[in-house]
Amino acid sequence: MTRLLGIDLGTSSVKAVLIGADGAILGVGAEDYPIHAPQPGRAEQDPEQWWAATIRAVRAALDSARQAAGSDGIAAIGLSGQMHGTVLVDRAGEVVHPAVIWADQRGAAEVDEIRQIVGAERLATLAGTAPAAGFMAVTLRWFQKHDPAVLERAAYALLPKDWLRLRLTGEIATDASDAASTALFDVPARRWSDAIIGALGLPDIWPPVLESAQGAGKLTDSAAAALGLPAGIPVAAGCADQPAQAVGNGLIAPGLGAVTIGTGGQVFAPLAAPVPDRSLTLHMFCHAPSDRWYLMGATLAAGLSLRWWRDLIGQSGDPNAYAALSAQAAEVPPGAEGAYFLPYLVGERAPIMDARAKAAFIGLTLRHGPGHMVRAIMEGVAYSLRQTLEAMERLGVRVDALLASGGGLAAPVWRGITADVLNRPLRLSSGRERAGVGAALIGGIAAGVYADYPAAVQAAAAPYTVTEPDPARAARYNDLYPGYVALYPALKHL
Repeated sequence: MTRLLGIDLGTSSVKAVLIGADGAILGVGAEDYPIHAPQPGRAEQDPEQWWAATIRAVRAALDSARQAAGSDGIAAIGLSGQMHGTVLVDRAGEVVHPAVIWADQRGAAEVDEIRQIVGAERLATLAGTAPAAGFMAVTLRWFQKHDPAVLERAAYALLPKDWLRLRLTGEIATDASDAASTALFDVPARRWSDAIIGALGLPDIWPPVLESAQGAGKLTDSAAAALGLPAGIPVAAGCADQPAQAVGNGLIAPGLGAVTIGTGGQVFAPLAAPVPDRSLTLHMFCHAPSDRWYLMGATLAAGLSLRWWRDLIGQSGDPNAYAALSAQAAEVPPGAEGAYFLPYLVGERAPIMDARAKAAFIGLTLRHGPGHMVRAIMEGVAYSLRQTLEAMERLGVRVDALLASGGGLAAPVWRGITADVLNRPLRLSSGRERAGVGAALIGGIAAGVYADYPAAVQAAAAPYTVTEPDPARAARYNDLYPGYVALYPALKHL
């Protein structure tokens, strides 16, 4: 029985997913790790904690698979990971500074500076994106100005999953999909952008660029011993978490999009050719297939907003907290009786691209209680995702149907709210761990288990259920939506 291992290095946890060639999940392991905030506005992680968590997660996945389906060999390993972050390593592969992840805001001042130096046209047509705090371009510019000694010690700038692959194989590389998220990449040409890098005066610290389904080394003896695997297993280059999730959901051709509510929120639309957004509201990045790109808009604090509220009211240790919060929201009518929530707890990307934006509850009265607050949070995130979807459609990108992904949309209440706000059906796959499955499928392509991406996604296709928008609630949200859109411009100057 052919088995494939996908490792998904997320923001708050790593998941190891073991699948068969038919896409069936045989075993899953997951391990959490913290985000460190050594100063206000900073978000860092220790890569060694990633590695320790990966060891535990892989061993847990193997143990669960052995109990269910024997202990056959693994044909390949694929990787997926959180986007935008920066891991600086020296020539020996040693980390020279804690990883600066996507949620870091220290470079807010450098965002405008990069836009001015590089220019909006080059950013739109080459990088495919405006820089945002937490992007590698911004982080490196910050080090260049405020801590140049760190850059002087660095031989390579890696994305998080690329550092993990270094631990697995001893090889330095990145892939086009992850490199595209740095704002330093020529996205249409799928290579590092000499024009952008030269304009910023950054040092030559760029890893070789592979395509996601290319082989990127083999599991070393030391890594294999730590993970409980045989040495020599092929390791694919892998991809960023959004393309991996798209592959796991069969989302590789234009026309079908996706909406996700996890820690962050995303709207994702595959492209057959680059479609630059000259307003620099959206991100145009490389997809995992080498002949595909995608548009994406990201809401930074989607599920994170609800987690913040959960922790704020003292329910962080309650395993049933999210179910209870959903039940409270279900008791409140659409519109939360006049309460709005702007989900800008860590600044915002789409649709406003403002690292300084702040979250807010608006319209509160004595009548409002905890359920109203929860519903307002869910609705605020859905409104933000609608703004992103509308921005895509203004560029002429057709999105005929939407897949629903992430833990937030697994909850019926939030999924129903989102379907109503977007006023279109949401397809919820019955498959689990789609980023990890996508990473494993990409490993399978690299190892020759599948001929290509269509063959891989066909093998792993999972049935789905559809949540239809309710006409009356959709009409109500359509009336309320302009009020939400007006709030950020009204409050920005404050």
